[in-house]
Amino acid sequence: MTDPKTILLVDDEPRYLRLMEVNLQTEGYRVMSAADGQQAVESVAASQPDLILLDVMMPVMDGFTACSRIREFSTVPIIMVTAKGEERDRVRGLDAGADDYIVKPFSAQELLARVRAVLRRAEHHESGAFHRPVFRHGELELDLAKAEVTCAGKPVMLTATEYRLLQTLASAAGRMLTPEELLTTVWGPEYRDDKEILWVCLSRLRQKIEPDPKNPTHILTRQGLGYYMPAETDAATAG
Repeated sequence: MTDPKTILLVDDEPRYLRLMEVNLQTEGYRVMSAADGQQAVESVAASQPDLILLDVMMPVMDGFTACSRIREFSTVPIIMVTAKGEERDRVRGLDAGADDYIVKPFSAQELLARVRAVLRRAEHHESGAFHRPVFRHGELELDLAKAEVTCAGKPVMLTATEYRLLQTLASAAGRMLTPEELLTTVWGPEYRDDKEILWVCLSRLRQKIEPDPKNPTHILTRQGLGYYMPAETDAATAG
């Protein structure tokens, strides 16, 4: 029997904290809580939860800042929980390093579905499931047995979602994947039309693995069609 996953809830509204806590505990998750971003950063450093549900508008330190701080030392999956549904706020959260977002008010079913989906991606990251042990393209190396990524010999810290996206593209190297294919494979079928979350994650991933993110060589775009990575055998000529 596996140990229950630990989820850190971060929200300054007791009503939402209690609502999320009850629903998650009913599903068998272990729950911790924090009332502001600073407490969240300290809790992650001390206890290493499996997932964070992070509110945006909080005293002391807001969720965007807390997410950025946590990303300085941890790849723990983060779902932003916010009352703001505007595009710029969703993009800001994803840019800060969040893996997903959910907008208040939400149902218990939606909350649990998002949690399960993000935890599945994290577990896939840890398992390193792939048909080849190592993928190389130029100075980029993806070691699937260890679930590690290096560029020019230096380790690259990716979130579970970023890793899953890179893994999916590498597994289809030489073949273009449509946005719908990537969204369905990496995030799940319910995200098939959420191109915004794909664009932001791709941008973040390129910032981490491309020598020049504005002129990428590892993850290429075929305008209006999709994205692809050159095959390993094309590494010497890709540009």
